[in-house]
Amino acid sequence: MLRSLVLGLGLSSAALACDGCTGTGDVEMIRRARLIQPRMQPDALPAINGPKGPLPWGQLTFAHTSDTHGWLMGHVKEENYGADWGDYVSFIRHMRYKARKLGVDFLVVDSGDLHDGAGLSDATAKLGGVNGEVSLPIFQNLDYDLLTIGNHELYVADVAYDVFENFAKFYRSRYLTSNVQIMDPKDGKFKYVGRTHKYFTTYFGVRIMAFGVLFDFTSNANNSKIIKAKDMVQQQWFLDAINTPEPVDLFLVLGHNSIRSSTSTFPVIREAIRKVRPDTPIQFFGGHSHTRDFKVYDNSSTALEPGRYCETLGWFAMSGIEAGTGKHKPAGVPNPNRPAINGTTSYLSYARRYIDWNRLSFEYHSDNVRTFDTPRGESVTDEIWDERHRLNLTNLYGCAPQTYCLSCAPQTSELSIYPLVQKALSAVIVNEERKDIPRMIFVNTGGFRFDLLKGPFTYDDSFIVAPFRNAFQYIPNVPYAAAAKLLDLLNNGAPQKRDMDRKHRSFIPRSVDACPLDGAQFNSGLVKRKTIIRRQQIVTPGYITKDDFGIDGDDTPHSSIPFFRTTNDIMAQGGFPADGSTPETVDVVFYDFIRNYVLTALAKAGENFTVADVEYYMPTTFTSNDFLPEYAKRFWSKDC
Repeated sequence: MLRSLVLGLGLSSAALACDGCTGTGDVEMIRRARLIQPRMQPDALPAINGPKGPLPWGQLTFAHTSDTHGWLMGHVKEENYGADWGDYVSFIRHMRYKARKLGVDFLVVDSGDLHDGAGLSDATAKLGGVNGEVSLPIFQNLDYDLLTIGNHELYVADVAYDVFENFAKFYRSRYLTSNVQIMDPKDGKFKYVGRTHKYFTTYFGVRIMAFGVLFDFTSNANNSKIIKAKDMVQQQWFLDAINTPEPVDLFLVLGHNSIRSSTSTFPVIREAIRKVRPDTPIQFFGGHSHTRDFKVYDNSSTALEPGRYCETLGWFAMSGIEAGTGKHKPAGVPNPNRPAINGTTSYLSYARRYIDWNRLSFEYHSDNVRTFDTPRGESVTDEIWDERHRLNLTNLYGCAPQTYCLSCAPQTSELSIYPLVQKALSAVIVNEERKDIPRMIFVNTGGFRFDLLKGPFTYDDSFIVAPFRNAFQYIPNVPYAAAAKLLDLLNNGAPQKRDMDRKHRSFIPRSVDACPLDGAQFNSGLVKRKTIIRRQQIVTPGYITKDDFGIDGDDTPHSSIPFFRTTNDIMAQGGFPADGSTPETVDVVFYDFIRNYVLTALAKAGENFTVADVEYYMPTTFTSNDFLPEYAKRFWSKDC
């Protein structure tokens, strides 16, 4: 009876799959199901760990997202990040109301990359439509104050046009693309995708000049143009904006730009503003590197980055701007209390927090548990559920026998995803006409974007783990002596990342095992939160962030997860002689994405092949997004 009740409330059977669940744990599970399950996705798991305390509120307070990559359904298999976009819509509605009561300004911003990463955004392209045609209208249910564009909006011409024709027009003056233009198909002229900048006054009277700047991206489709930051800051419109005769209390630079890496162009923007406004506060909101981070540039200039994939909501508060009527120290809540640089005297104070993307966090911080869901939020959750089923995203390929992680274990470990990828490549990537010819298959690790989690491996998971659609090409009859050198040459060559710097790739939090509410996970202490009494639990694995303000930024405490770096590429092989002998020649198979890297490496190995020697090894419709599902169908059970 208990099992059927909880499953009827939408909790997965994995949450019950243990022998140690106590009566107390079962009651707690039902309580959470009743409170939480009316929203989130019905197959999502409720969070266990709650926030450590109330959020800071300042004269200006921001909620910041970036790199959502289509994850609007939330992480249905991971308790830490189970909220969906409808939950976030409800949360922001409550926080806007709370900000008004506190007498402070509250702005909601996003730093781009809305495509490539989950079935809700990507499946439509595979069906012949445009990536994002379902996910972007769902995203638009959030009333953002400012947004900017990411590089994943620009790889494919049709996607870029969709953003220009629909998304940018929806958000109008709030969508800032200071250095990104697109060729208007109506007249063939390049035009800004959104607005170059926006000057506005907040509700409580702070006057802001805002920009939206993409890093110096070069892999965009040819219908778009990225103006380098060093050139943009010399353009007349930018010079006019930073020299405006109107009063500016804060420069706000929103950008799909890592706040710390060598590829960031934020320092260029900051230097240009500082030349004419040496004392005006500048606040940066970045993205792209998929990390939680906060960086101090100077005593009145800092930057926040909020992670990725709807795992984190960035929270930032500042006070001390000598303008407007907003309260600098709103009553009854924590306030910003740190200068940008310790030991200095400044009229500005700052605070930041990284919030886990789950219902428990959103409810706690909104001060609403039983009345959390808003009509708009409920509607968005229902729409996501309907679209997931319309797109067949819950269709099952097979049951993963364990979790295979990207970076929580050494690359050669059986806990890592890469030995699994090698097995799948060997078994699935076979040209029937050449199956008896030895083959060496090279793929770049940057094409894998997330852990493959234990349990049901679905159509949605195929996009989550490997969203890109790289075709398999090959060069026939390559001398084995040269092919054997390829892997080392590729891994010692230039990085092949599609987007972020390898050295700034974030680690991948893993999900907690079954029986999340086992009584053994709780201590005897009780914590009171509003109308709920809940047991204090041992922390679960997750993000532990160290930034320029220290190690106290994570809203929910977690235990650490190991992080191991990966090489540029891995290699699988098949069709080799059963006696272990070395063949004279092999077929060298690879993603089309790394074709030029392979040709360069072969030249270094003494073999001067050209593009004319490259052929397709598999049908062009069978891509890097397809081989893991095919392996799961062949080799994994469907009884999860």
